[in-house]
Amino acid sequence: MTLALCLAAKGQGTTSPNPMVGAVVVKQGRIVGQGFHLRPGQPHAEILALRQAGTRARGATLYVTLEPCCHLKKRTPPCVPDVIQSGVRRVVIAMGDPNSLVKGRGVAQLRRAGLSVTIGVARREAEALNKAYSHWIKTKRPYVTLKAGMTLDGQIATASGESQWITSQQSRQEVHQLRGQVDAVLVGVGTVLSDNPSLTARTGPHFKKLASRQPLRIVVDSKLRIPLNTQVMTRQDQAKTLVATTQLAPAARRQALQKKGIEIISLPAARGRVSLPALLKELGRRGITSLLLEGGSEMNAAMLTAKLVNHVRLYMAPALLGGRNAKGVIGGKSPARLGQALKLHHVRTRSVGGDVVVEGDV
Repeated sequence: MTLALCLAAKGQGTTSPNPMVGAVVVKQGRIVGQGFHLRPGQPHAEILALRQAGTRARGATLYVTLEPCCHLKKRTPPCVPDVIQSGVRRVVIAMGDPNSLVKGRGVAQLRRAGLSVTIGVARREAEALNKAYSHWIKTKRPYVTLKAGMTLDGQIATASGESQWITSQQSRQEVHQLRGQVDAVLVGVGTVLSDNPSLTARTGPHFKKLASRQPLRIVVDSKLRIPLNTQVMTRQDQAKTLVATTQLAPAARRQALQKKGIEIISLPAARGRVSLPALLKELGRRGITSLLLEGGSEMNAAMLTAKLVNHVRLYMAPALLGGRNAKGVIGGKSPARLGQALKLHHVRTRSVGGDVVVEGDV
């Protein structure tokens, strides 16, 4: 199962909105077939592993990280019939599929066909691998990771707004890799106005080369104040941008952005700003399962207040800014009591370059 999980992870960043799945066929202690799902519309992991095994699959054991599918509402045929017809004797599954079209039905069909089925082997690892998929299936919203680079005293910019670069090159390299693994990156218009980020995933020693896969760039801008010459507005052939706005936005600004190939979506307003729950619901409807929040302090605060953040990852540089006017990682109004502080769970720490990374679940 460990090998199957490693295979599944090779699909990170390409399988969405499908889950990452790996499969291994073992006969008489030898691996005779293996495979992983690469992208929607392509064969599932079980099919690839069974094809590689061929006739050697008869009497073998199939290890798979997710319950085999059994429904027709997708681009590829269901896997359960092929698993049964392959002649495997036993199927070992890491986790059940939370999708109601599959949930328990795949296992039931396999057992009715006389196969021995074991479920729950390395379940925790499998669930961690597909946490974004499971969250999207259950909530119809993307799994949101709040990422920020900051000083040890929690500042993300100086009083003048300078923020490039607080963290090390190694930390920035890891963030570029993270962008390449998620479906979309989200910022507020304030971040665009102050930093003019490209929000692309880049590689190379100086991050000049675009990665093969780019996330959708999303800018929340209730009145369409975003300048047309900013980096997120240019080169839509390389990376797409979506702007979420409200009816408060001038029609002329809307038309100007659309002429540049920018997609505009109008959403309900909450206190004059884009409704963030409505935005995430729309993103989920579009099949966006994972979202990286790279906003400023006010956007971070708004997303946390709306309880839309699932995970926090903070890159902390060994530096102190101090002062009353520096910009903290979370804006908004501070709670009056310590008991109101948001507590993280399953906290982990590690080093990247000279920085310390702290992350945990909300």
